[in-house]
Amino acid sequence: MTDILNCPKCSQENVYFDGTSNVCPDCFFEWSGEENEASSIPLDSNGAELKDGDAVTVIKDLKVKGSSMVIKRGTKVRSIRLTENPDEVDCKIDGSSIVLKTCFLKK
Repeated sequence: MTDILNCPKCSQENVYFDGTSNVCPDCFFEWSGEENEASSIPLDSNGAELKDGDAVTVIKDLKVKGSSMVIKRGTKVRSIRLTENPDEVDCKIDGSSIVLKTCFLKK
């Protein structure tokens, strides 16, 4: 078992290992040690690793919040930029800067 210093969700130090997973009693977040390392790699819907500058395709029609714009299935997005969150990428579509979830993208 590795020493755990802080909760990845709330950054509190009151973390303990209950035998199967790590638990934070302050925010009730539970995680395993392997999950932390694997979740930092951004993956598309098929499990392929995404990198800065990749070209991806949208796999589902997506409504853009706060706009009447719809991103159609099959739209190609070039030059994505990774964000701090491995589940999101930043990109430009029709001149608008948009953050997309990686689960709706494929390489």
